[in-house]
Parts: sequence; structure tokens; C-alpha cells
Amino acid sequence: MAKVVICGLDTSTLPKLTNQEITDLMKKLKSGDEQARQEFIIGNMRLVLCVVQRFMGRKENIDDIFQVGCVGLIKAIDNFDMSLNVRFSTYAVPMIIGEIRRFLRDNNSVRVSRSLRDTAYKALQAREELELKCSNEPTMEEIAAAIDMPLREVVYALDAISDPVSLFDPVYHDGGDTITLVDQLSDEKNSDENWTESVALKEAIRKLAERERQILYLRYFEGKTQIEVSQEIGISQAQVSRLEKNALRTISKTM
Repeated sequence: MAKVVICGLDTSTLPKLTNQEITDLMKKLKSGDEQARQEFIIGNMRLVLCVVQRFMGRKENIDDIFQVGCVGLIKAIDNFDMSLNVRFSTYAVPMIIGEIRRFLRDNNSVRVSRSLRDTAYKALQAREELELKCSNEPTMEEIAAAIDMPLREVVYALDAISDPVSLFDPVYHDGGDTITLVDQLSDEKNSDENWTESVALKEAIRKLAERERQILYLRYFEGKTQIEVSQEIGISQAQVSRLEKNALRTISKTM
């Protein structure tokens, strides 16, 4: 029942090290003992497992996350300073979490700039610290103030690293039919009313004289002034103005 296999490793067989064993092995590996280093890594893989549980339920393969967590563990071993009088687990856990978070951000299907990822990482760290300190969910304003950054930049950075959502992800299920996200979205540009108006406008323009259609095209599709239009088609600016007004009046009546 307790057997969990990750990366081909039966985690139930992982050894448990006492604090004294951790200290003794750390001293040996720092002096260059390769065997002690291997024993120390294997003996602290349970620490990686505890951290990996926080990232369960994501789309990434759990084996990949575990391997990245082991990389974070090795980095923590290489950088740990015994003179600081700090427990190794206290130092290693943030290193393992940071390594996994970097992997998840860099492995995102949407590429995000390094500066945005760094801002988001600072914001996530600040949120965790505020949650521990205040025992409740901090607001975005509090997070922005904690890292001394504009609120807009923090919101933008956190939004940039969030996982993309499929339009066909289910948002509600009640017996028979499943409602997806795309069912909840409206398209104001392509509504039936706008489509009908577009057809009516095209039909009204089609009924205009050739010169009137040309003037409207130059004025409203190419953005030219009446003087520029007059020079292009060889009539006066007053004639362009009169023909334009007449064309718009005809379209209005037709529609």
C-alpha cells in the first residue's frame, strides 16, 4: 500500500537519516568522499518527495518534476554551508521548490521573458511569506507593496506565467450536456446583427455609381483627404464633397 514508484524508484525503500547521520555524511562529502555524497543524496530523496507533492495535479509528468527536484537537492548539497548552523532541510526545501518552479515556468507552452518570470517568482515568494505571517490570502496590492513594484507589473507578470486554458475545457457538467469555456464566450464583432448590417452595407454600396464608389473607397478605406481624392480622379474638391455627401445619403436611405 505504501509503495510509490517514481522514475523506476520504489520510494518505500528509501532510507531515513537521523540528524546525526546527516551531519556526519555532510562532513564526509564536503571533504570529497564520493560514497558519502551518494548516500546523502539517496537519504534525502524523501525531502524531494515531500516537495513534489505540492505540485501534484499538474499537466507535467510527475517523474520529470521529481528529477528536477533531485537537481535542486544536489544544488543545495553543493552550496550548503555547515558554518551557518542551519538544518540542511531548512536550506534545501526552498532550493528544491525554486528549481521545480523554474522548470514549470520554462516548460510552459507560452514563452515568457526572463524579467517577467523573475517578477512573478518574487511575487509568489512574497505571497507565501505574507500567508505565513498573516494567516490569510494577501491581496495583490499587499504583494506589490512587499516587493516594491507597481501593481500593474505584478498582475501582468503573474498572469503571464499562468497555464493557458483550452477553449474546450469543461466548466460545468449537469447530467447530459457539458458546457465548455467556448460556450460561455460571446463574439460582439461577428454577431448576427453585425453580420446583417455588413451585408446591407455592401449591397447599398453596390448600387452606387462607379465614381461615388471610388470616392468612398479612397476616403474611407485608404483614408485620403478630399483634396487628395480630387487630384487623383481629376475633379475639383467641391465636386468630391458633393458626390461623397450624395453617396452617404443614398446608402443611409437604402439601409
